[in-house]
Amino acid sequence: MKNKYIDLIEQSFEFPQDEFKVEDSELYFHDVPLMDIIKQYGTPLKISYLPKISSQIQRAKRLFNVAMAKVDYQGDYNYCYCTKSSHFSFVLEEVLKNDTHIETSSAFDINLINELYEQGKITNKDIYIICNGFKRPQYIENIAELINKGFKNTIPIIDNKEEMDLLEANIHEKCQIGIRIATEEEPIFEFYTSRLGLRINDIVDFYIKRIKRSRFEVKMLHFFINTGIKDTAHYWNELSKAVSVYCELKKVCPSLTSLNIGGGFPFKKSLAFNYDYEYMAEEIIAQIQQVCNSHGVVEPDIFTEFGSFTVSESGAVLYSIVNQKQQNDRELWYMIDSSFITTLPDVWGLSQRFIMMAINNWDHEYQRVFLGGLTCDGQDFYNSERHSNAVFLPKLQPEVPQYVGFFHTGAYQESVGGYGGIQHCLTPAPKHILIDVDEDGEYFTKLFAKEQTHKSMLKILGY
Repeated sequence: MKNKYIDLIEQSFEFPQDEFKVEDSELYFHDVPLMDIIKQYGTPLKISYLPKISSQIQRAKRLFNVAMAKVDYQGDYNYCYCTKSSHFSFVLEEVLKNDTHIETSSAFDINLINELYEQGKITNKDIYIICNGFKRPQYIENIAELINKGFKNTIPIIDNKEEMDLLEANIHEKCQIGIRIATEEEPIFEFYTSRLGLRINDIVDFYIKRIKRSRFEVKMLHFFINTGIKDTAHYWNELSKAVSVYCELKKVCPSLTSLNIGGGFPFKKSLAFNYDYEYMAEEIIAQIQQVCNSHGVVEPDIFTEFGSFTVSESGAVLYSIVNQKQQNDRELWYMIDSSFITTLPDVWGLSQRFIMMAINNWDHEYQRVFLGGLTCDGQDFYNSERHSNAVFLPKLQPEVPQYVGFFHTGAYQESVGGYGGIQHCLTPAPKHILIDVDEDGEYFTKLFAKEQTHKSMLKILGY
């Protein structure tokens, strides 16, 4: 009878997979034996596997460049990383190894760019820095300072018409800018049109009346769908509208050369994940080319801003099961040695589901369980996965520790959770380690941050 945990996984999914395999009933993540990591550092523990960041960037570059080559597309492809997904230095340093560009969201993002340049991590002032977001005066001032330092490919994206006044007051030389389109949202949203960007029918008129005779050159049209790049009628319709606006603007604005299609490539959230990246890249390029041809306009250079896609699959969080509680006939709780609200706030705030698997004891029988965090908050739990309305883990045995891992957690969790700040119920943020690979292909680890101390929290609280 096949009732072991490994049987469950192998019967439910194609397993092993690229980043996961099992040897001697223990899970490996990118060929890293996680039990060895746990023995060295303990739990709870956050992991960042840095090579995955570079491989995701190279994957997207390959997809779009191949798609362009297949149809003899005339424009170039540019990969931007949006810093809001993870601002950590180790992420940006890995990103910048891959001839990438940067997308920013706020004033302090520009300080981050300055720091990277001073440290020699940014070596080329020709890098594109796409400045998105609603811009208050400090953001504009920081952008102007960056341009004055020689970062000529810094492109502030106009989010509202009044930003032109701020730009003119702060930037006194010729400057490239972009315009963001306010896209229509899917019917699941509580509003019809994005709050970001200019109304689609206003863009050409705004350029002619407000920008055309200024010292600013419109370089880029920016398009983004909140629900991401998906093979849906809504996405293709909005993309077609955006390219049509690009073509209309291009006819009166010769400086326009670039279309930014934003972010939205998904990351793998389940072992059953299925997304045809190759098809989507080829279809995007083909549709852009088709619309441009119908307008008699040369195809634009393409920019993307991939954040979660870049960094999510590099991350993992490991926990120990510290106790089990049978609360009624049907609900058995496994208690983890941390809090989901502290370490994976998207689980609590967005009902996000990540890949979850046992780290060890794959030869044990399995059972349905509920996972509970340490806090006294009723919402600190995890009870279902993306592919199933349940969670299954090996049965606990006396004196045999059980560990569990959540994978592809590398985007947003630290910033949403308030990294280094006050955690819910004063549950400390866990240790965080970096894993990299040397020239011989051997992995090595580095402690990035120790577990948060009570002294650091009390100091923030004024004690």
